[in-house]
Amino acid sequence: LTMPIKQHENQHDLSLKHQKWITDKFSNVEAHTISLDKLFETFSSTLNKFDNEHGYANSRARLRMTTLYQVAAANKGIVVGTGNKIEDFGVGFYTKYGDGGVDISPIADCTKTQVWELGRHLEISEEIINTPPTDGLWNDGRNDVQQLGMSYEELEKAMKNKNDPNYKKYLEIREKNLHKMKPIPVCTFNE
Repeated sequence: LTMPIKQHENQHDLSLKHQKWITDKFSNVEAHTISLDKLFETFSSTLNKFDNEHGYANSRARLRMTTLYQVAAANKGIVVGTGNKIEDFGVGFYTKYGDGGVDISPIADCTKTQVWELGRHLEISEEIINTPPTDGLWNDGRNDVQQLGMSYEELEKAMKNKNDPNYKKYLEIREKNLHKMKPIPVCTFNE
């Protein structure tokens, strides 16, 4: 399922290319494109008084999540997450109630390096494996490394070694996103 949503054109082109590869390789895979462009245009024009680039990037992820759940419901399916250990538990690199909103997360205990290794083991196209990771949520087409300021390899090393030169930077990224990785705070009352 590809869901273009007012993103950089080359990211949707890449998504379609990857979609074609998987449908050519596996006969049991259906491909659909659901354009969320008009929905996002209406959403952003309705909320133009509250214009915020980061907010709109997160809203794109949430609109995609809502779409995935509708498609899953119509097909008696579930929403499968694509987050890995670095994103989900290391630095919280996902949108709360967006791409973090899934029913099952089969690769969440794998580092990005392990995901790449798994892809090679499953004979996924090297072009797909080597494509710079991106969430496709920004108008300018920025990728994950540009957003995080570190590569996944650097993050993995820093997560494993407190003496790593990037450890402090890793902690800074993690700290600002901890709210995503912890349970929602609740107010408790004594009886």
